[in-house]
Amino acid sequence: MARVPEAELARLKREVSVVRLAEARGVKLRQRGEELLGLCPFHDDKEPSLVINQAKNLWHCLGACGEGGSVIDWVMKTEGVSFRHAVELLRADLPAPSGTDSEPVRQLTVQKLPSPLDFDAGDQELLLQVVDYYHETLKSSRKAMKYLGSRGIADRQAIERFRLGFANRTLGYRLPAKNRKAGGEIRGRLRELGVYRKSGHEHFNGCLVVPVFDEAGRVAEIYGRKVTRALKKRVPLHLYLPGPHRGVWNSQALQESQEVILTESLIDALTLWSAGFHNVTAAYGTSGFTEEHLTAFERHQVERVLLAFDRDDAGETAARKVAERLAAVDVACFRVHFPRGMDANEYALKVEPAKKSLGLVLRNAVYLGEGPEPSRSPVHPPIKVPATPTVAPVARRTEISGSGSRATQFGSCSGPGPFTRR
Repeated sequence: MARVPEAELARLKREVSVVRLAEARGVKLRQRGEELLGLCPFHDDKEPSLVINQAKNLWHCLGACGEGGSVIDWVMKTEGVSFRHAVELLRADLPAPSGTDSEPVRQLTVQKLPSPLDFDAGDQELLLQVVDYYHETLKSSRKAMKYLGSRGIADRQAIERFRLGFANRTLGYRLPAKNRKAGGEIRGRLRELGVYRKSGHEHFNGCLVVPVFDEAGRVAEIYGRKVTRALKKRVPLHLYLPGPHRGVWNSQALQESQEVILTESLIDALTLWSAGFHNVTAAYGTSGFTEEHLTAFERHQVERVLLAFDRDDAGETAARKVAERLAAVDVACFRVHFPRGMDANEYALKVEPAKKSLGLVLRNAVYLGEGPEPSRSPVHPPIKVPATPTVAPVARRTEISGSGSRATQFGSCSGPGPFTRR
């Protein structure tokens, strides 16, 4: 979760009445000059030692506990929550910012944030509710939308169709405290599903969340991509649910088209979809083309696959291996050649407009089989790809991510090989 702006903290401290918060906890207050006195709720107070300064909207205990501070400190103490959680609770009571500093203190009481989860729901329904919560969080997050814009995939239709989401640690704020029975039970179930870790943290915190639905609409897999590059060492950029990869993203493409584009990553697939190429699906990294993918291609009688993997050594190797597996079930494969070192997303950002530049490399995909090249639909004449494309002034995103097959441990994934741009 991003740092809370100082202006937002000042607004909360100014507009939420500490008097009303105290009264909501059952504290009876009496006037003493310009201050209010009451029994402190944080210790066994026999004589009124809680002092509230209405003009400054501050409170302080003159007795045994010595606690004090602003409305944020009050909520942290009374609810037993963190600073950020207290801020979220107070934000929920202030639907819109005030206009000026001269407005009176709002007479509000803090209510518990409503839970987006039905604790009696089955596992699949619970996963769907988590996905829906992340989806709504993304749409209200400027940070997440800015990230999508930087990747060229801030397409409203794609966001809605694929239920893209953003995990920013606020899901836990809407659950009962973990030391309560209900709170412990729901967190335990979320750990079993892979949404929470044993440490008690949200697994996909700080990630763009891309759910993968099966053909029945169930959540088969969830992919998370960190939206910031300022990460500690060994913190992975790419995350999945624990266990083997499941599901085929955008399986409708296989049902509706005999020619399907297969990318190395979900970000690349979203790039192509957002540019208008809806006959696209994705592997889960260089080693993430699964038996389920293969079975789906065969079951839906896909005839041709355009392998739009990254144009690096790892991508070339992976594309050849996938082509061999597809050829074994009579699927013709074509290799999409981006400029050396680029992937679909990077190419689309640098060579604009994306629809035209991606269409160009797709039409020029090279047949990988033996014998005469099979016909494609629609048939396009070959177009010469410029050796040095016109590059738009977009900052280069070159990042290092781990390699290797996916493990069941949290934080591991079958991501791209070393020195792969993502």
